[in-house]
Amino acid sequence: MQLVVARIGRAHGIKGEVTVEVRTDEPELRLAPGAVLATEPAGAGPLTIETGRVHSGRLLLRFEGVRDRTAAEALRNTLLIAEVDPAELPEDPEEFYDHQLMDLDVVLADGTEIGRITEITHLPSQDLFIVERPDGSEVMIPFVEEIVTEIDLEEQRAVITPPPGLIDESQAVIASSRDEEGDEDEAPESGKGA
Repeated sequence: MQLVVARIGRAHGIKGEVTVEVRTDEPELRLAPGAVLATEPAGAGPLTIETGRVHSGRLLLRFEGVRDRTAAEALRNTLLIAEVDPAELPEDPEEFYDHQLMDLDVVLADGTEIGRITEITHLPSQDLFIVERPDGSEVMIPFVEEIVTEIDLEEQRAVITPPPGLIDESQAVIASSRDEEGDEDEAPESGKGA
């Protein structure tokens, strides 16, 4: 099975390094020196990682045969794809690969069906499940433990306890940062000289 593990960003420096947007929870395994990755578009690869390092919080990679800024810039926006055994599981039992979560049924704790996971979006702050409802509409569920309380791969379901308004907008609680104190009489302006 093929999984997208990173997207190549801009060139860094003049020796062929590139920044990468990491799309895996295991960059030390998937993006290690010596790893051979397929690419999208396919014509850009396969690419073999020669070196990797972190600079100012960003992962920088250099690929075999990419020696200058021009060659590195030509790889911009290329997706890096790793071949992964579908039976392979992350070391941490609380972590999951995207392919394990796709098509899981999403239900409330009482068993009420919400829909099925059709996409997983990785944002800097959290991951989101895109869930297709039975009526064809979609809802986004943040993949955080306060909301997604259980992932049961054997039963092929994700159990959620959503806050009011996440699933049904009519239950939304509107919060305001302003205090509603009513109309208070304003002090009259003082006039200068009469």
